Amino acid sequence: MIRLLVGEDMHLVRGALVALLEREDDLTVVAEVGGGEQIVPAAREHRPDIAVLDIGMPGVDGIEAAAQIIAELPDCKVLLVTGSATPAMLRRALAADVHGFMVKDAPAHELAEAIRRIVAGLQVIDQALAARALTAPENPLTDRELDVLRLAASGSDPSEIAARLHLSRGTVRNYLGAIVTKLGARNRLDAVRIATEADWL
Repeated sequence: MIRLLVGEDMHLVRGALVALLEREDDLTVVAEVGGGEQIVPAAREHRPDIAVLDIGMPGVDGIEAAAQIIAELPDCKVLLVTGSATPAMLRRALAADVHGFMVKDAPAHELAEAIRRIVAGLQVIDQALAARALTAPENPLTDRELDVLRLAASGSDPSEIAARLHLSRGTVRNYLGAIVTKLGARNRLDAVRIATEADWL
C-alpha cells in the first residue's frame, strides 16, 4: 500500500483529490493539509511514501515544502501539482529535486500512475511543460535588474525605485536602459510586458 500526504489549500479540490486517490486499491491517504506550514510537520508525523502537493499553497509554498521534505525525509517522494504551470516554475521545482511535476487538469488515472512510477524510483514530468521549459529563453537580467523592473512594474517611478533600493536616480535610469536593451523592448512598459510573459518577474 502506498501511503500519501495530500497538500491542497482549496477544500473542495482537496476533498475531490483525496476521494479519487482513495479509489485506487494500492493508494491510501494518511494525511491531508490545507496550509503550507502544515506540510512538513504532517510528513514528519505520518511518514508517507509520497507527498502530493499543490504549488500555490498559502504561507510556505509547495516548492519550499518539497525542498524541506526532501532534505529532512529522504524516503518521502514529492509530486507537485499546479493549475497554472510555467517553465520558470518547473525549473524552480527541478532545482528543489522534486520527483514529479504535473498539471491539475491531468486525468485521474494519470495522477495515480504517476504516483506509482515515482514510488518505483522514476521521475515524472508533464511532457508538454517540459518541452516548453526546454525551448523557453533564459532570463538575461541580473537579480538587481529584476529588482528594478519589479518596482517599475508596480508603478514606481525612478526616484521611488532609487529610494527603495538605496541607489541614485542615475543608476536606476542606467539599469532601466540596460533592461530595455537586453530584452529588445521598445520602452520600460514593453520590458515589463516581455518579462511578465516570460515569467521572470
